[in-house]
Amino acid sequence: QVQLVQSGGGLVQAGGSLRLSCVASGRTFSMSDMGWFRQAAGKEREFVARMWWSGGSTDYADSVKGRFTISRDNAKNTVYLQMNSLKPEDTAVYYCAVRERARSLYNYWGQGTQVTVSS
Repeated sequence: QVQLVQSGGGLVQAGGSLRLSCVASGRTFSMSDMGWFRQAAGKEREFVARMWWSGGSTDYADSVKGRFTISRDNAKNTVYLQMNSLKPEDTAVYYCAVRERARSLYNYWGQGTQVTVSS
């Protein structure tokens, strides 16, 4: 299994920045990629960004391109989501998730952390 522990988040004014962290432990050698998702109140969970563990390539949702950056610290098995130029519509519970190799779905999830952007 892979365990994920998130930190960061909180309340920020529009235009501000926050950084989320996600530390992975356990069967980290089995990870294919790690992603960030978010779920706003009353809405479905949506993809935000992901980083492929081998090679480090990244993907972003169109809504966050140019504002959010996913990065990692291999030595710490930690992935970060730097969120800049935050907007009220970024308000959501953010989750990190891991997909293991040979799996089509993300099968391990962090506990979630609230990000609230005030206007």
